[in-house]
Amino acid sequence: MEFLGLEGRATHSESDLEAAIVKHVQHFLLELGKGFLFEARQKRFTFDEEHFFIDLVFYNRLLKCYVLIDLKIGNLTHQDLGQMQMYVNYFDRFVKNDQENSTVGIVLCKKKNTALVEITLPKDANIHAREYQLYLPSKEELQQKLEEWIEEQAKVGEPSSA
Repeated sequence: MEFLGLEGRATHSESDLEAAIVKHVQHFLLELGKGFLFEARQKRFTFDEEHFFIDLVFYNRLLKCYVLIDLKIGNLTHQDLGQMQMYVNYFDRFVKNDQENSTVGIVLCKKKNTALVEITLPKDANIHAREYQLYLPSKEELQQKLEEWIEEQAKVGEPSSA
């Protein structure tokens, strides 16, 4: 998400991130892939007299489904996943029509915990958590990571001495 042009400071609010995405929605849509249409920012729905707001709502005309995106500036929590599950359930039950496919939920977060996602969500959940980076690593950082990966792979391939 380097194209957003956010300053290199350590923290941004979720609304900063959301505003930058909306400002650069054309670039963001290209990052998502083909067929995406932007529907809403801070889409409000009311359930049991309580208001809820979905950060970004898209529709994919090729997949024929809604795609909901929730932005998190910190580490992913089980509450974030539960919130997205509620959003997806609401759209599937009250917004989409019978000819459309199930709603997809994406939580974009600073740090994802794969084990947390696996234990929190049902296996057939149409919800995904993905980490974002505001800036790509430098050439030196990439080189260092590559060297670390090569070393790890070499250790895995070494015969054990027993």
